[in-house]
Amino acid sequence: MHPATPPTTGTPAVPVHRTPVRRRRLIRGMLAAVVALPLVLGAAGCGGDEDASTDPNAPVKLSVFWWGGEARAKLTEEALALYTKKHPNVTFEKTWQANQGYFDKLATLTAGGNPPDLFQIDDNYLAEYASRSTTLDLTPYKDSGDLDVSKFPKSLWQYGVVDGKLAGLASGENTQGLVYNKTLLTKNGLPEPTTGMTWEEHIAWAEQVAKKTKVPGTQDPSADYKAFWVWLRQQGKDLYKGRELGFTAEDVTKWFDLWKGARDRGATPTPDVIHEGNATDITKQLVVTGKAGTSWVWVNQMPELKKNTKDELGVIAYPGDPSAQWARASMYWSVFKGSKHKDVAVDVINFLANDPEAVKILGTDRGLPSNLDLRRVVSDDVTDPAMKQSIQVESDLAQKFGEAPQVPLKGHSKVRAELIKAAENAQYGRISSAQAAEQFIAACKSAIA
Repeated sequence: MHPATPPTTGTPAVPVHRTPVRRRRLIRGMLAAVVALPLVLGAAGCGGDEDASTDPNAPVKLSVFWWGGEARAKLTEEALALYTKKHPNVTFEKTWQANQGYFDKLATLTAGGNPPDLFQIDDNYLAEYASRSTTLDLTPYKDSGDLDVSKFPKSLWQYGVVDGKLAGLASGENTQGLVYNKTLLTKNGLPEPTTGMTWEEHIAWAEQVAKKTKVPGTQDPSADYKAFWVWLRQQGKDLYKGRELGFTAEDVTKWFDLWKGARDRGATPTPDVIHEGNATDITKQLVVTGKAGTSWVWVNQMPELKKNTKDELGVIAYPGDPSAQWARASMYWSVFKGSKHKDVAVDVINFLANDPEAVKILGTDRGLPSNLDLRRVVSDDVTDPAMKQSIQVESDLAQKFGEAPQVPLKGHSKVRAELIKAAENAQYGRISSAQAAEQFIAACKSAIA
């Protein structure tokens, strides 16, 4: 269950940032040492936690690695500088790059024995890195309160759990959004789509739009794993179940056939245009290039879409029961299990999520703040109308969200790519829906093996 939207007035009472976890553990360790001095003397040769045995004021340098553009880099560097201001002995070696090639670089650093202390990751790779024992289990820090998730939606922090271990802390929240061209509809006297429409109702609506405007009503999302995943959950299935796929070839066939019917009715673009939507980035989605009335995106991508069109855009949940959607971690912060300063690294990610000044600096760049009290503060400061729209829609949907699914398995990125390949084979009519589904299942099983 998700808490209700925070009150609209007043400033939330947020505790001041506490003594760094490393120092607190040192104090507890000193007290324990006094009580158990004979035991300590008897075990003088035993090793201990490297963080806990060091001077809490000794210099610490943490390496941090993330992806994003210059705007994200500026905000992140400013927030890390604030941490250093409050903890002068801690400094950062910062590295960032564009999303493309990021995980290749992270894999190289990890394989070379030189991974960053702190790194950004998403749900496409979290299980993979956790299964390699690359990520530190944050559960003990959460249980002790050193990593505070008390103000997070429960399903948001739980979406970082892999095999019973908390592998990453959500740096922000996001969910799926169906974006539509409101100007096109208004100009032609057509109704706007609404949350709760069935998939069949959505396709019928899109067909109506196409007939009236000559613009296909909706992008065909049969290659979009986000849409497929939501649809599966509405059928009582899921993308993954334990260490296996959560769906069958019959499910995939039904999904592909649903959209074949939509294409046959002219509700979607032609395969070449559908492919264009599949292959381009967010700035060239069909809803902003005028080649379809809707696009299937993440809610927090509204501002980027809006920059690329003069038309007014609207956004709602995907078709069907909205409880199939969930509070998805837009991305995570993870700590390298072998970090020499793991306690300090955990304290940094706790700071980035829960310190009022840091959260205001970071804003909505990585999604809506995970801390619900601070989310309201940040929302009040947002001036971009498209981002305000995103925040409002996600706040409304938060009251309808269901339980989070398990974090995707290792090989998820390959599963996503194989869905595009299979869907496009069906879209172009190269093979039947059933044949495409069988090929997809076989490729998926190989990817997650």
